[in-house]
Amino acid sequence: MLARTEHDLIGDMELPNTVWYGIQTQRALDNFSISGIPIGHFPELITSLAMVKQAAASANQQLGLLPQHKAEAIIAACKDIQSGQYNQDFVVDAIQGGAGTSTNMNANEVIANIALTKMGRIKGDYQFLHPNDDVNRCQSTNDVYPTAASLAIQFAGDALILAVASLTQSLDNKAQEFNHVIKMGRTQLQDAVPMSLGQEFKAFATVLGKERARLQEAGKLLCEINLGGTAIGTGLNSHKDYPSLAIAHLVAISNKPLFQASDLIAATSDMGAFVYYSGILKRLAVKLSKISNDLRLLSSGPRTGLAEISLPAVQPGSSIMPGKVNPVIPEAVNQTAYQVIASDLAVTLAAEAGQLQLNAMEPLIIYNLLNSIKMLTSACKMLDERCIRGIQANEQRCRDNVDNSIGVVTALVPVLGYSNASAVARQALAENKTISEVVLARNLLSQQQLDNLLNPTSMMGIA
Repeated sequence: MLARTEHDLIGDMELPNTVWYGIQTQRALDNFSISGIPIGHFPELITSLAMVKQAAASANQQLGLLPQHKAEAIIAACKDIQSGQYNQDFVVDAIQGGAGTSTNMNANEVIANIALTKMGRIKGDYQFLHPNDDVNRCQSTNDVYPTAASLAIQFAGDALILAVASLTQSLDNKAQEFNHVIKMGRTQLQDAVPMSLGQEFKAFATVLGKERARLQEAGKLLCEINLGGTAIGTGLNSHKDYPSLAIAHLVAISNKPLFQASDLIAATSDMGAFVYYSGILKRLAVKLSKISNDLRLLSSGPRTGLAEISLPAVQPGSSIMPGKVNPVIPEAVNQTAYQVIASDLAVTLAAEAGQLQLNAMEPLIIYNLLNSIKMLTSACKMLDERCIRGIQANEQRCRDNVDNSIGVVTALVPVLGYSNASAVARQALAENKTISEVVLARNLLSQQQLDNLLNPTSMMGIA
């Protein structure tokens, strides 16, 4: 049998018998060809959908709403999906009309057909187990989809948190390695006062390290779910005990501390937790981009720029200029950050577009959140493994910059006064001399006094 015929309210449709999805999924495939990215591109979402359906089947069996043989087949199908072997059958475009109905039906149909084969039936023989009546019992897209999305973001976020932690540790390791390397600090791209290269990298680590806690906090907001609210939060077509049972099963399956929202009508249309999480992703993106900017500046050259550090050479940099090596890893991180920042705006606009008891723009919100998490996780790993761990300090260049800098005059202000120090700086700049040379020529300080005041560790604040 090469094909099967399925029916819905629109009419009949012939489907290849090789596919596990059904007629409503195929209609979504025909209707929505937008991003070219199927929901199966986000395995965390598919796993989460299967977990929600498994929890629902367990609750429905417990309540006597689903016969044991059907419940067992659905649960077994959901477990197979969680193993990842059916991700390629979740084919609807991530961007879709219908507030996620196509995603929910893709899950319902794949689960139903897998379950049917486990019962010894053929695909599409829905009289024995139906995608809507059985797999979707006591459910609506409007509580299943956001619940699965909340879980998926938490699962994907766990990987991002680990990637941020590893990157932070690598930066901290470099901070310790470079702690003895004196260099010039800069404000507004102008010489400021001395510091150590280790202090600079420690600041990177500190700034980035705070993002782990922010991501964890944002994840906690996603634990409040509207499962059991069905269409608009009133729980229509759901058993009164279903929500508590389904959520209890989902907590056990997912190992996440989920709980039911106190106001299911509000929770069904409120996108606040998604907006907050998106803002945290944007915050992380901004910090990663700033660090990448600094790495590109500090490694500029190699002979005519700052050249205080050398980034690992990972690929040739030019098709015309021999020997050129570009800071391609930080550049890719910058571009990732720009995309995440732009995605945050899309999430914000989509969340604002909710109307009355539902937000039909949830697919765009979920797509952008999952895509941003995926990109940031990859970017953090890439920056960590392909760049930070291999950075080398150009110690002599750093020291020469300090010795030739006008900025060290700041350390003399407490003794010489601001006006005298300014005059010394102007003369040193005009005559291309060092601060020490001018101070000694003017007999303002002795060599010993000068050495004490311009002691590197003293100027770096680590004396």
